[in-house]
Amino acid sequence: MIKAKKSLGQNFLTDQNILKKIVEITKISNQSILEVGPGTGNLTSYILKNNPKKIFVIEKDENLASFLADEFKDKIIIINKDILKVNEKNLDKEKLIVFGNLPYNISTEILCKWILNLDSNYFWFNCLILMFQKEVADRIISNFNSSKYGRLSILANWKLNIEKICDIKSNSFSPRPKVSSSLLLFKPKKVFYAIKNPKNLEKITRVFFSQRRKMLKKPYNQMFNGNLEIINKLKINLNLRPQNLNFDTYYKLTKEYEKLRC
Repeated sequence: MIKAKKSLGQNFLTDQNILKKIVEITKISNQSILEVGPGTGNLTSYILKNNPKKIFVIEKDENLASFLADEFKDKIIIINKDILKVNEKNLDKEKLIVFGNLPYNISTEILCKWILNLDSNYFWFNCLILMFQKEVADRIISNFNSSKYGRLSILANWKLNIEKICDIKSNSFSPRPKVSSSLLLFKPKKVFYAIKNPKNLEKITRVFFSQRRKMLKKPYNQMFNGNLEIINKLKINLNLRPQNLNFDTYYKLTKEYEKLRC
């Protein structure tokens, strides 16, 4: 019998209604699929019923990888590695549809890795259908002027349109987690701000939100040495707090930061 490992943040989704709902979010027939953290293959089984072209599954747990190999044989391609060490862009020539019941302990790290490693004009996926701890999902989809708005919101909304599909109660999982989850759908934007190096956006947001309750003056001076031209150009009130600046302002600030470093 396979037991979930707390160290790997494993909680297996068992609710048949939710599993069915997930595979109906987008057309997967004859598509290339990537499933992250398949666990015991509950969702994998539903994906297979929809006749995808191929399925890659990334499972770090050796016992689970072995179980999946016995259960599904050659119907799936198993990658027994840490997701954070996999280059998803090299998995397939076709764009992937990604499903993931992400481990709570590294879910934001996985999402940020994917966002920051995106090429300027190419997305290796058609969409991401991902499950997060509800508190994390709320941060991802929050808007400015909200206490939950921050680095994660700004990074995620840079190149992606995000839609909340539903909340999922803890009793839909085994073992039962202490918190609820949320299912989010991410789709690439056709138009977004051209930032040369995504790590600069990560840096700007990290500095500005390091003291989110303080006024903008200190982080702005740290990054821009009090440059009045940029303040006037972007119409920034330094008496505001980081959560009061909208997405576009942070993307524009990053572009100004890159200009200064040329």
